[in-house]
Amino acid sequence: MLIKELLAQRLTTAFTTAQAQGLLPPGDLPEGVIERPQDTKHGDFASTLPMKAAKTLRSNPMKIAQTLQQLVEKGHEIQKVDVAPPGFINITLSTAWLQQQVEAVRHEGERFGHVTSGAGHKVQVEFVSVNPTGPVHVGHARGAVLGSTLATVMQAAGYNVTREYYVNDAGNQMELFYRSLWARYQQALGKQAEIPENGYRGQYMVELGQRVVQEHGDRFLKMPEAKAIAAIGAVGLDHMITAIKADLEMIGVTFDNWFREKSLFQDSTYATAMKMLEERGYVVRRDGALWFESTKLGEDKDNVLVRSNGLPTYFASDAAYHYNKFMLRGYERVIDIWGADHAGHVSRLKAVVEALGADPSRLTVLLGQMVALKRGGEVVRASKRTGEIVTLRELAEEVGKDAVRFFFLARSPEAQIEFDLELAKQQSQENPVYYLQYAHARIAGILRHAEERHIEYRDGDVAQLKVDEELALIRKLLELPELVESIAKSLEPHRLPHYTMDLAATFHRFYDTCQVIPKEYSPEHDGALTKARLKLVDASRIGLAQCLTLMGMAAPERM
Repeated sequence: MLIKELLAQRLTTAFTTAQAQGLLPPGDLPEGVIERPQDTKHGDFASTLPMKAAKTLRSNPMKIAQTLQQLVEKGHEIQKVDVAPPGFINITLSTAWLQQQVEAVRHEGERFGHVTSGAGHKVQVEFVSVNPTGPVHVGHARGAVLGSTLATVMQAAGYNVTREYYVNDAGNQMELFYRSLWARYQQALGKQAEIPENGYRGQYMVELGQRVVQEHGDRFLKMPEAKAIAAIGAVGLDHMITAIKADLEMIGVTFDNWFREKSLFQDSTYATAMKMLEERGYVVRRDGALWFESTKLGEDKDNVLVRSNGLPTYFASDAAYHYNKFMLRGYERVIDIWGADHAGHVSRLKAVVEALGADPSRLTVLLGQMVALKRGGEVVRASKRTGEIVTLRELAEEVGKDAVRFFFLARSPEAQIEFDLELAKQQSQENPVYYLQYAHARIAGILRHAEERHIEYRDGDVAQLKVDEELALIRKLLELPELVESIAKSLEPHRLPHYTMDLAATFHRFYDTCQVIPKEYSPEHDGALTKARLKLVDASRIGLAQCLTLMGMAAPERM
């Protein structure tokens, strides 16, 4: 049990005991019993329970606080419980308990920071999901990092998570891609061919056409055109998916499932979802088209499901896809990560989920804002190589996986990002990626130094850790499990890099203040304190490595 949960339980018990003994009048227990205060001068945890309960109990908050203060079971975890106007309860953890947490962290090892609040609940995180008609560009990378980190943190919180990429391999855009590739293929064989209007004209299509010629020669020219376009389209689609997978893997993004949109139409999913909407009274035919009556569920307007030409819209595919997620695969929660340009689609998707019989609160859509690349003070708008969009591959090759992940993760999704390429490559403390990884390498170096000097610290006594900077570092480490649990609930993984920066800074303050291994080390004189501090250094290594791992970054032992 997390210490925060334990203290909340103690307060709850004190509250119910006070009511049972007639010390407090009857009334419901308020929510949000305990939290970490911004100012830790008054204690490690604070509770506003007395002020929240005052109105319901019709009692003075200070009187409630003083009553609870006397009844809170202190145990070995709590050093003191204080009361402050106008009705705060402040709790300070005991030094002895804090010291023992160093051993607890070291015992948990790679499981440190993991919690069980997810209780195995089945969650799907669907992200990136760009049309397989071109390479992944830097705008898509933000959602890739956000989704993969969120999935990892939710797994650490005990959820059963599936990472999914929705392959939009049906519809008009794919037809344009197939016909564009057919034209480039013919051109690569010296034939005259026109790119279709609104087709794909990027340099990557020229290269893909040439690659198809290398692999298949002119065999597609010997087919009827319609058959050739379908055949070459299938080849091109496979190449694009392979390329997208490879580009995403460059920044440590992988998926458990690549779900094909076409499969919705090949089995009965699409037909079943449309029939269900019709049976539930949400479908109407107007002007030859099939409409979803979103207005019955509070939307401003209805939405077309099937056009008058008989072709389903993307919205119809999305409805069938989410029917598959909730009804067929039984996800208890679905998290979609989209670009901000899709904001207008969120409410209608929630409406159709409700119409299909699922609770729309089980669907969360996170929207990632735009990304601006900068090189120093200059905005980068185009690829150096092609003069077109900057691809994820180019970005990863220039600044590296870890920089891509950190900088895209460090801001909340609703905030726009300015990605400074020059800062991301700096080998200095100004670069947060370097700062964090240097902290881990520094820790590894301290432990190596201890090994080289044959300092065995397994028998170290953590009761030696009494200095403020030592205890502050322990306190900061203990925030990680709470943070993992909180991020899994709030879906705010951008809090992780900020905590990691704080943890690294807290370690550096400890190390700069508390000498771990004196230059003239004497086992008799320095042994007890050095061994205890080495245990704290080792616990810090575990905590910092866990943070970097959760963010999908490397934890180097040398730099």
